[in-house]
Amino acid sequence: MPTPKRKPTNQLKDTLSLNYEMRPIGVALTPFTQRFGIPRQPGLVPDAKGIIKIDPHPDFQYALKCLDQFSHIWVIFVFHEHGGNKWKPTIRPPRLGGKAKVGVLSSRSPHRPNPIGLSVVEIDRIDLLAKGGAEIHVNGVDLLDGTPILDIKPYIPYADSVPHANAGWASAEIKRTKVLFEPLALKKIEAAELAGSENLKNLIEQLLSIDPRPGFQKRDLPPESQESEGKEFGLLVKEYDVKWIIQNQMFVVEDIEKID
Repeated sequence: MPTPKRKPTNQLKDTLSLNYEMRPIGVALTPFTQRFGIPRQPGLVPDAKGIIKIDPHPDFQYALKCLDQFSHIWVIFVFHEHGGNKWKPTIRPPRLGGKAKVGVLSSRSPHRPNPIGLSVVEIDRIDLLAKGGAEIHVNGVDLLDGTPILDIKPYIPYADSVPHANAGWASAEIKRTKVLFEPLALKKIEAAELAGSENLKNLIEQLLSIDPRPGFQKRDLPPESQESEGKEFGLLVKEYDVKWIIQNQMFVVEDIEKID
């Protein structure tokens, strides 16, 4: 049987001229109110809990039917505050210490041709009857508070997990630094947890252990260097300003202050 002939057309040119309009189906509510310090990948900080607040239209209650049968979901979102209107073809990943350049499409940088992100998170629970729209409570988020959500899809291990996949330039194991807490910080964290900031200590410890600093600071002031000793840093976690220093190759939390 002869192969059907296709009409001569410049499909690439035609496709590149198209525009697609998308509308968020919800918003992410997370502990991260600024870009600095957000985990660079989902799941690295299990105690980073968030809520995906869904459009209150009744149709979305039906759209979420049976989602609670899955343990994880893919979240497709917009990098709505990535800090730039133009993308660049190459970037310097923090994972490489800001030294080497890679193509933006071989990275997970938010500065992309289309600022769309993809994260897999664990479902904690789903409240279909929450006031103002259904809520999907999730663990291990890496999203800025207020992130627009475009779509949600169930994570299916047999299709989505590729155990033998090659991680390329990002294959090196994530380095973790030991985190200690001064008595003053522990006292304030305990009070904050009693007031409703659940798992605040675990969240701070997990965030600091993966070193939330920019690539150039990691490169110039590694915890093991003498020049790093005593250097002071800050990190905003939920509504708290976490103040920490480098000491004896560890990150030491000295104090936290609530931001009104």
